[in-house]
Amino acid sequence: MAPIPVGTLALFLFGAVLLILGMGLFVLGVDMFLVRLGEDFGAKMIASKRVALVAVISFLMGFIVTIAEPALLVQASLVPGIPDVVIIFTVSAGVGLFLLVGVFRILLRIPLSTLLVFLYFGVMILSIFVPDNFVVISFDSGGVTTGPVTVPFIMSIGLGLASVRGDREAREDSFGLVALGSIGPIIAVMVLGLFFKPDSVLPEMAHIPEVVMSSDVLLEFFREIPRSIIDVASAMWPIIVALLVFQLFTRRYHKNQLIRVIMGAVYTFVGLALFFTGVNVGFIPIGQHIGKYLAESSLKWLLIPLGGVIGYFIVAAEPAIHVLRKQIEEISGGGIPGKAVLRYLSAGTAVALAISMLRALTGISIYWFLVPGYAIAVLLTFFVPKIFIGIAFDSGGVVTGPMISTFLLPFSMGVCLDPSKIMTDAFGLVAMVAMMPLITLQLMGFVFKKRINEAKNIDLPDDEFIELDN
Repeated sequence: MAPIPVGTLALFLFGAVLLILGMGLFVLGVDMFLVRLGEDFGAKMIASKRVALVAVISFLMGFIVTIAEPALLVQASLVPGIPDVVIIFTVSAGVGLFLLVGVFRILLRIPLSTLLVFLYFGVMILSIFVPDNFVVISFDSGGVTTGPVTVPFIMSIGLGLASVRGDREAREDSFGLVALGSIGPIIAVMVLGLFFKPDSVLPEMAHIPEVVMSSDVLLEFFREIPRSIIDVASAMWPIIVALLVFQLFTRRYHKNQLIRVIMGAVYTFVGLALFFTGVNVGFIPIGQHIGKYLAESSLKWLLIPLGGVIGYFIVAAEPAIHVLRKQIEEISGGGIPGKAVLRYLSAGTAVALAISMLRALTGISIYWFLVPGYAIAVLLTFFVPKIFIGIAFDSGGVVTGPMISTFLLPFSMGVCLDPSKIMTDAFGLVAMVAMMPLITLQLMGFVFKKRINEAKNIDLPDDEFIELDN
């Protein structure tokens, strides 16, 4: 459908190999490093019983881990007219502030659904006064902040807080921190939009390297590796410092435990460096090329079903998804199977990508989808089990990781042929992908609730059981 030179295809395939290797190392390292550190931070915070200390640490850790989020660095580089550091610090401050809100929600046992209704209503009101460009960027920022670095750490803080609290509802309350961490950047960037006037609204398109021989392919990746290492190092050093300070004051880890955590940090670092080397060279340029080629051809309407197919399968490539699946299975004791969660996430992402392609081709305002979509998501919170509310709203942030920002967002930018409309029509894809899991996973909760109620009315011998995960 969109033929590309053999050399360019080789860049994509070699990038995919690096992506797979990087993800494998990342998933290994995140369990040893970020998950462990997050749980211990959460447990220590609530055990200290010092409100001011909990508030300061919550904000600082939210701010630090967001600066370390690679997907945010990618989005900041794609947004024109706004310095990268302004976007990064604004978004990080939003996450830090709302992580603080989320921690106190768990401590004070405030219902998540009540808080979400209030916050999303405020977001919609605030969006009326913000320029359209910033509305789209703000909703996208809420998605990209919760990626492979932020999600494991924030979700583990929730587990740590819940483990110390130890009551019946602590399990359900451990979810929701990522959801609130996604709302913070939306509000922060909207507030920025009230005062900041960008210099330009025309983003630069990625350059596709010209490669002829296999040695040229390797050369392109060798050129990218040092930049990826520097980017990941600059992103991860605040977390390493936080680990060392935490160990210095708490003596939490014995020698062998500390060595294991540090090895986890090394695996995470190497995995992310390989991952982003692959996507920066092999995915971003080709995503824009394919999108532009198809949009200019007679096959452009096939982009809508094609977007749906890509959306369905790309979910499994997001590193943070595997962290979410594992936590859901652990918290629910296997009652909510990870495979079922992945299916519902994939279906939601497929719908979101199909709608995003429709918007890029036609220019339909994103408001026609976000307003009713979030209204439905908030309404469903009153009809599904409490645990599914937190899972759904956390998933909205988790699914929008580096694969979305490094391949699908450039793909959408290529589809939008009018450069002056890229900010309103192409951007917003991340926002759509972040919204749909809120609906689909709550529908999953509705189905589970119905099946459980049906099962309660069936008399079975003691040695039989009903399978609920299909």
